[in-house]
Amino acid sequence: MSLLNIGVSGCSGKMGKTLIKLVSDHNDCNIASGLEAENNPDVGKNLGKLINSENISAVATSNRKKFFECCDIIIDFSTPDSTFENIKFAKKYAKGLVIGTTGLNKEIERDIEIAAQYVPIVYSANMSIGINILIELVKKLSGTLSKEEFDIEVFEMHHKHKVDAPSGTALALGKAAAIGRKIDLLNNFEVSRDGINSKRKVGNIGFASLRGGSVTGEHSVLFASDHEIIELKHKAENRSLFAAGAIKAAIWLSKKNSGLYSMRDVLNLEI
Repeated sequence: MSLLNIGVSGCSGKMGKTLIKLVSDHNDCNIASGLEAENNPDVGKNLGKLINSENISAVATSNRKKFFECCDIIIDFSTPDSTFENIKFAKKYAKGLVIGTTGLNKEIERDIEIAAQYVPIVYSANMSIGINILIELVKKLSGTLSKEEFDIEVFEMHHKHKVDAPSGTALALGKAAAIGRKIDLLNNFEVSRDGINSKRKVGNIGFASLRGGSVTGEHSVLFASDHEIIELKHKAENRSLFAAGAIKAAIWLSKKNSGLYSMRDVLNLEI
């Protein structure tokens, strides 16, 4: 069986380097190329040098056309602007795309939906197996506990370099809670409380974000009543769990036709 040629967009970032290592170690995959912005100092470098390996021949490039031409599947952990361009190129070159970039706006998400009519795409705010199980549990529990009795709060903490808040995963957890309660998250969303006029509204879903140190990612969803608190929690020990999930998604996607998929589909979750 031929190896699946995987390209990593955002190859010089922390997630990109983790992906390079895990893809190069995988028996069914080959690291074919890496993509970075033109002004990135790693452009032109051997990808092996980014992870101190001598077993990789692929290089980092800023030429998106060449990048897509040499890859079977693209794993994208880059920036919203880069993801926007990758969506267009995936459609043009008929390549599958695994998107883990966070902070995407509604316009880009709409572009993903359109492109998925022509190519297979997995889009998930979090590639972790555990987080995706947590999302399903939150959805289930939210539909069981009434809004009059239980308030829902989503808590997340990440390293001090993370730029978006709440995290994409926190928003996915909030969306799962909203689906469980059959409400619109945008109309029942509380993200900032300050001063004396911060009393929560019944049925709203609250978000709290902390940043500090080197925390890979912690997420909790609290269901709080006057008598008890139920907490569902996930803690990421390192980035390899996200990379492993993305590779699993890429292998799964290589056998699929056009369509928009999530990690729920990849993992065949039914809770």
